[in-house]
Amino acid sequence: MDITSYTPQQENTKMQFETISVIGLGYIGLPTAAVIASNGIRVIGVDVNQHAVDTINQGKIHIVEPGLEDLVKQAVQDGHLSAHTSPQKADAFLIAVPTPFKGEDHEPDLKYIESASRALAPMLEKGNLVVLESTSPVGATEQMAKWLAEERSDLTFPHTVAEGQTPDIFVAHCPERVLPGQVIRELVENDRIIGGMDKASTEAATQVYQMFVKKGECIATEARTAEMSKLTENAFRDVNIAFANELSLICDQQGINVWELISLANRHPRVNILQPGCGVGGHCIAVDPWFIVNQNPDTAKLIHQARLVNDYKPHYVVEQVEKAIAGIEKPAIACLGLAFKPDIDDLRESPALDITKTLANNPAYQILAVEPNIEALPAALENRNNVKLASLSDALKQADVVVILVKHKQFLGLNSNDIASHNLLDFVNATH
Repeated sequence: MDITSYTPQQENTKMQFETISVIGLGYIGLPTAAVIASNGIRVIGVDVNQHAVDTINQGKIHIVEPGLEDLVKQAVQDGHLSAHTSPQKADAFLIAVPTPFKGEDHEPDLKYIESASRALAPMLEKGNLVVLESTSPVGATEQMAKWLAEERSDLTFPHTVAEGQTPDIFVAHCPERVLPGQVIRELVENDRIIGGMDKASTEAATQVYQMFVKKGECIATEARTAEMSKLTENAFRDVNIAFANELSLICDQQGINVWELISLANRHPRVNILQPGCGVGGHCIAVDPWFIVNQNPDTAKLIHQARLVNDYKPHYVVEQVEKAIAGIEKPAIACLGLAFKPDIDDLRESPALDITKTLANNPAYQILAVEPNIEALPAALENRNNVKLASLSDALKQADVVVILVKHKQFLGLNSNDIASHNLLDFVNATH
């Protein structure tokens, strides 16, 4: 299929997608549901988390994302958005559930996609569309279609009809490509890659996304290429971050300020080095490259090495913290930031959280966890006698060493004079 912007050629090619169901109401699913509903479209949200469902139905949100709460409140009040714990009938189903790993080889675990597929299958009717938005290894959309077909042998799917025939159920992949903190805007403005299992599925999915992607283009391809495009985008970013992180290690060995070095190098008109940090976190960049490596272990050598560099960086940070507290009996360590990036509450695949957890594993260390965007310790840190969620002011007063792990706005401009111990380690350049 040619990669091109799709526009329905004839009015009679348009299908009726009056009700959209979003399966998974997390950091991607809920903003997507809210944005669609804000366009006056009926949206049925589905999530297994009863608390999340109850919160949304009250017009509130259970995650932090700028602009989201107002959208949800208005959509619920207008009757365009409701949340449920089990699938309901709809014209189109967008699946936005996690895809974790399993095993030492980072094998993609499709259990949540399978569960969502089998749960919604009884709701399917001829003419419905199922779109996999979840970050997925190549071939996951085809696997999803097989699970649906297993549950609904009375319906046809793209892989069960002859080429050129229209299936009863359309199936496509459309990966999200948004940045936490800017999701609401980017859902509307960013281009969307839409890959159907057949042409009819691509066209059907394009119609749905054109309802709310107002400024970006809907670009048609096929499912496998769409899956690979998301993995490629994040692997590219991962490799570039790995360069910055490896450079930071080299600069430490050479006694060079890496932040100054990068600033100087970036004055070259064709150089744009990213900023190093504590590693790489989140639900995309820290995950997607492993899908490529797992499926292509002998050829994805550069991508694999970048993952190793970025996964090593948290261990290096721990080593530097332990050097700073050497000789202090029962040291108090303030870990500033637990999220995977600045000014959000998302702790998934967070190197800052991993660093804090590793330090907390030593019972001789007293950990003061400072995360302005959460109200309680995450499961990885709770029920530990040597960890408490502390305010920034208390941490600065009590800590033997203060470690900045996330560049939250609350930490910008801190310096050693703000700290009782005057012992500050800044791994994200928040002090400049």
